[in-house]
Amino acid sequence: MAQKKIGVFVGSLRKESYNRKMANALMEVAPDSLKLEIIEIGNLPIYNQDLDDNPPAEYKQLRERVKKLDGVLFVTPEYNRSVPPVLKNAIDAASRPYGQSAWDGKPGAVISVSPGAIGGFGANHHLRQSLAFLNIPTMQAPEAYIGNAANLFDDKGKLTNASTREFITKFMHSFAAWVSRF
Repeated sequence: MAQKKIGVFVGSLRKESYNRKMANALMEVAPDSLKLEIIEIGNLPIYNQDLDDNPPAEYKQLRERVKKLDGVLFVTPEYNRSVPPVLKNAIDAASRPYGQSAWDGKPGAVISVSPGAIGGFGANHHLRQSLAFLNIPTMQAPEAYIGNAANLFDDKGKLTNASTREFITKFMHSFAAWVSRF
């Protein structure tokens, strides 16, 4: 069976981002049936519908990359109980022009990562609302809210917490099963 190409969208641009560290850990524990790749979104111009007639190269590149994916995985922090602007911008840019969404029908999953105790619960659920509208069938369970992220990684960015590693391994196996359904 061919590997499924999964785009990983990290909602934090911070150099020492816990979300990027988690994305790397997810890539390490993913089953062989999935090939994960982080899709960089920090260089996208702010989405502007006026540009749809002559979109910037960054929009075109993102849209084409998303179209070629077999599934999508969103790793997001929480900003003010919602999704960070960089992630929302990427979602918007790849969903346009209207009626030509690159996301349409791609199976997805959300994992939120936060130094706080509730693990980005608000962002996780807010993001799911957008994904439902975009026809991204989103894995319902297991839900993934990773809290206390500052205590999970070593100084090289490696996940050191055994119970979190066990959980994300189960999460990724569930995600692989989810993607295989589509």
